[in-house]
Amino acid sequence: MTPADLSRCVVRAVRCAVADGELAAGAAVPERVVVERTRPGGVGDYATPVAFQVAKAAGCPPRDVAGVLARRLGAEPGIERVEVTGAGFLNFVLPAPSAPAVVADAISRDVRGRAARVAPGDTGESESGLGLRERVVRRSVLRLLCVVQGAATEPARPTVAPVAPVAKRDGDVVARYGADAASWAMLATPARETPSFCDAQLLVQGEAGEFFRVRYAHARSRALVRNAEQLGFRPEAGDVDDAPALLRLLADHALVLEAAAHHRAPERLTRHLVELADALLDFQYRVLPQGDEKPSAAHRARLALAEAAGTVLAGGLALLGMDAPERL
Repeated sequence: MTPADLSRCVVRAVRCAVADGELAAGAAVPERVVVERTRPGGVGDYATPVAFQVAKAAGCPPRDVAGVLARRLGAEPGIERVEVTGAGFLNFVLPAPSAPAVVADAISRDVRGRAARVAPGDTGESESGLGLRERVVRRSVLRLLCVVQGAATEPARPTVAPVAPVAKRDGDVVARYGADAASWAMLATPARETPSFCDAQLLVQGEAGEFFRVRYAHARSRALVRNAEQLGFRPEAGDVDDAPALLRLLADHALVLEAAAHHRAPERLTRHLVELADALLDFQYRVLPQGDEKPSAAHRARLALAEAAGTVLAGGLALLGMDAPERL
């Protein structure tokens, strides 16, 4: 079971518990459930507050609802353990993600085409009356909603938290930093907070800047594929046992998109892309053969994982309205 499968599995458990009479017939069955990585110090790998959503209509405490769901979910194949904590949070432990499953999921979920189909004008007829940053945030939220929820169209102006404008002291940030870099600074900051513009981070082409690292990591993934072709081999999904951080981040990507869309918070996606880029940049040195080494199944599997990470980075940038260059 992948983390993304877990969300659907929880919805099914609620539906079945209502159908079997374990929860009141009037209990609301949510269409979607947000499952997120457990915070530091928490229990298990993933958690969801779904019991609080269901409890009010079910007419019982959230912890009782969580207990019913925990018994059902604990018997699901692919879930190692379910635990109820606090007033009714469900916590899950899943098996470590496998590289072939992660690679297949990244390929099947490539969102670049769908993100590109969301036109700037789709955010509403009165968009021209919005400030620069509010336009950028709304467009990104709209792309997330359309891709995550699979909707052909969303509300013309998706509801977001009040958006703090770019400070007047920063002037024309698009002219100074370029559209993509300026958008990154605007989206990496929670909507209510004023974005910070720093020349060192946005203009210098070096790994000190998060925006540069994300785009550079994507370019490195493409370079690895090109270099491998010159050495006579191509990516082929297989087991990879020396990239636990990269595997975990790739496995979590679908959940990050769900949470970013649910909370109307593109900054969750930017944080995830930075973590993924850093993991890929650390892993890149183990992908290609070294010295007199001949390409092996291990090299092909590592290359497939690096290529999958590049696909996810490119898709994430597309959701933010930014390009993912093949070369940097």
